[in-house]
Amino acid sequence: MGTDDAAAAAQPTGRDRLLERVADHVLEHGATDLSLSELARAVGSNNRMLLYHFGSKEEALRQATLVAFERFPHLEGALRRLGEADRPLRARLLGAWQDIAHEDNLPFLALFFQAFGVALYHPERNRELLVRLGLEWVADVRAVLEREGVEQAAAERLATQLVAEWRGLQFALLSGADRSVLDGSYADLVDRIPLPVSGDPGDTSVPRR
Repeated sequence: MGTDDAAAAAQPTGRDRLLERVADHVLEHGATDLSLSELARAVGSNNRMLLYHFGSKEEALRQATLVAFERFPHLEGALRRLGEADRPLRARLLGAWQDIAHEDNLPFLALFFQAFGVALYHPERNRELLVRLGLEWVADVRAVLEREGVEQAAAERLATQLVAEWRGLQFALLSGADRSVLDGSYADLVDRIPLPVSGDPGDTSVPRR
């Protein structure tokens, strides 16, 4: 592929631009209580174009949720930074919550719970969304823990616990709970975790709170 061809391929298509507008709309207004016509009008399009590009309103909203996720660097990069062994594991676990709970992420967190709830009514049509926003996080955290020396079965249980804790804390944060209380609650949980101790960058033998 030549330079001109590569540049042309990198240009957003009409579908891409439409999807970005749908993402804009659902981040600001939510993804429920919208008919296809209402969504089309809100993004400056029409029913025919939405159906042509996405097949259904539900598919447009599903894909827009995934696009929206990529706009939040604190959230999108949280698990990547958790896996960077440049700090003790405990510090990285605490940092993961700080990334997730960053105030810039609040619009997406609200959309996440809404989209997740809607997807559960039709899991067969929303498998990618459910896996991406649910199971993948557990798998990524488990991989980090295994690299730090946690046995596979224990890493699976601990990763599940951590992701469940993050989800619950996110819900409480959106509900107006005191952020300092949530931070302290999570730190207490991390301090109770039997983290591996070694001489490598994942060494967790640092003073605890």
